Amino acid sequence: MPRDFDAIIIGAGQAGPSLAGRLTDAGMSVALIERKLFGGTCVNTGCMPTKTLVASAYAAHLARRAADYGVVLDGPVRIDMTRVKARADEVSRNARTGVEKWLRGMKGCTVLQGAARFESPDTLAVGDERLRAPRIFINVGGRANIPDLPGVDRVSTLTNTSILALDHVPEHLVVIGGSYIGLEFAQMYRRFGARVTVVEQSPRLVMREDEEVSAAIREILEAEGITVRTSAQCIRFAPHAAGVAVGVDCTAGEPEIEGSHVLLAVGRRPNTDDLGLDLAGVATDPRGYIRVDDQLATNVPGIWALGDCNGRGAFTHTSYNDFEIVAANLLDGQARRVSQRVPAYALFIDPPLGRVGMTETEARKSGRPLLVGRRPMTRVGRAVEKDETQGFMKVVVDAQTSRILGAAILGTGGDEAIHGILDVMNADIPYTTLQQAVPIHPTVSELIPTMLGEMRAVS
Repeated sequence: MPRDFDAIIIGAGQAGPSLAGRLTDAGMSVALIERKLFGGTCVNTGCMPTKTLVASAYAAHLARRAADYGVVLDGPVRIDMTRVKARADEVSRNARTGVEKWLRGMKGCTVLQGAARFESPDTLAVGDERLRAPRIFINVGGRANIPDLPGVDRVSTLTNTSILALDHVPEHLVVIGGSYIGLEFAQMYRRFGARVTVVEQSPRLVMREDEEVSAAIREILEAEGITVRTSAQCIRFAPHAAGVAVGVDCTAGEPEIEGSHVLLAVGRRPNTDDLGLDLAGVATDPRGYIRVDDQLATNVPGIWALGDCNGRGAFTHTSYNDFEIVAANLLDGQARRVSQRVPAYALFIDPPLGRVGMTETEARKSGRPLLVGRRPMTRVGRAVEKDETQGFMKVVVDAQTSRILGAAILGTGGDEAIHGILDVMNADIPYTTLQQAVPIHPTVSELIPTMLGEMRAVS
């Protein structure tokens, strides 16, 4: 006979543990199933270890620039990659241990380790155990996508997960994919001392962004010695004495490059393959993402999907917001919806890109009258004082409603400064409220009201 619970949660990522806390506080008995590492992608292979590595890479970069600030260092900057890796491992391990300890000590929560598989809409198998509940929440996350490119099965490649195990600096890292994950690793390893080449099939980097943002990002990376190959339509792999030969293009530039290591950074896929979703009748899209409605319910009553596996967001903050939506609706009598959240994210190269809402390109396609403001970081006092003046900030406003439609801040502190604009958009108030604010000097954020006051109409 199955063991009965009030709720079952599959996965201990960003949404699962917090949901377990809310449900048990409400008096429910909860089973939480985790097949491998507590904390999910963010804690183990995403934000925490990678941003720890980014911090080490920034320290190395700043040390090399010490003379620019009148600081004298004796001898060249050296990288101890073993210590760099150990620091990232420790940060992840501490967070992972904390999540597991919290769950195992949670009153009313039973923790099971193993792979979960549906047997029916309300019953799961975990090893030899069978569990049953009227409410089941799927929070299984995602993993790196391995593209079906010619020769990829003949060479050794890295993903965003396996590259974290490196305790040495590659001689030449070839990054396949010129978007968010790939570019962070590209700059990071360049600062650690590797030669780096980024290979991207599209005509420009981070195609999701406006062209001027893509161009500025490319300029930043190339200034640090990173080679960028866009419009690479003939990507292929073959073994080589140096490591891997990567075919890049059939028409322009060097047709082939040799690298010691290859990182595949070409998207993600959900961890839904082996859940037995068909036995529960849960619908998925062609890529394997679980279909959910605006309140994160699947097509099967009593089953919800949260986090990366539902295709409604691919970030730690959207996964956590999924928990907030489900908990508020189930326990607080609210009617919160995914469509209510304002999309926001960051690209954590240095300087970072903070993004919220529409791009200017998207806003123009909507056909509405627009106001657009732009300010280079060379005119931001804080950036000048830090001698970090690369990038710019831009905001797009609906001229009729005075609502901010979107913004981008590519520059020092951009990942933090963007939140002032995000808050105004969430509050659904006119941009003039932010324009009239009195910000602190000297900060990056203080130039946002100035930028809003300098907007111009565009057609």
